[in-house]
Amino acid sequence: MDRNIRSVEDVLSLLDGLFAPGADRWTAAGADWWDGFYADRSKPVPFFVAKPDENLASYLDRGLVTPGRALDLGCGPGRNALHLASLGFEVDAVDLSPTALAWARDRARDAGADIRFHHGDAFALAAAGELDGPYDLIYDSGCFHHLPPHRRVSYLALLERALAPGGHLGLTCFASGAMGSEVPDAEHYRQGSLGGGLAYTPESLRWIFSGLEETELRRMHDEPDSSPHFGEPFLWTALFRRAPLAG
Repeated sequence: MDRNIRSVEDVLSLLDGLFAPGADRWTAAGADWWDGFYADRSKPVPFFVAKPDENLASYLDRGLVTPGRALDLGCGPGRNALHLASLGFEVDAVDLSPTALAWARDRARDAGADIRFHHGDAFALAAAGELDGPYDLIYDSGCFHHLPPHRRVSYLALLERALAPGGHLGLTCFASGAMGSEVPDAEHYRQGSLGGGLAYTPESLRWIFSGLEETELRRMHDEPDSSPHFGEPFLWTALFRRAPLAG
């Protein structure tokens, strides 16, 4: 009998394999799915617009977050990364999909924005030191809800490694009762599927990120087409802060 487990990462990888082919959108193997998703830039997908999230714009407008080093997790076509760069952030942006990154690079070139784009699994890149931090802001618009339950361990490890003391995590994810799967964690492994993405309650987000200080947690505002910002009310928005170093 083969015995291939001797580390936490081995266990996490084994659990990855319990999901049906095509359901593993959080790993490098999921890049093909995302490439197909982003192939048609004219597709009427709400977040294909070249606008930043309304909550991200609000954090910056209110001074809750100030320019520094930023990491955009699952950057897609780069709309939030471009907004951060335009305000003076030094931005790293990562995505699994070469097609999404090609679009993001096109947008960055057209805007004259200097953004470092990284292709691959953010967890693996962080562990290898490519996403070296420390970052004053880690921003995630729609990546977290595509992770299976066991990969929350990897996500928290990335925050521990890369988020600066006093730095912020900004997050948007599916809201329970509005979008996404609400079955218990164990059921996803029985089904071998995430059901298109996991829905969260405010209580579950507070529990998962209990090692951080909550600054704000609310529904995303519903922004009209004429707005300069993106906003859909089926999403939670959250801003958490890592405690600064004592003294």
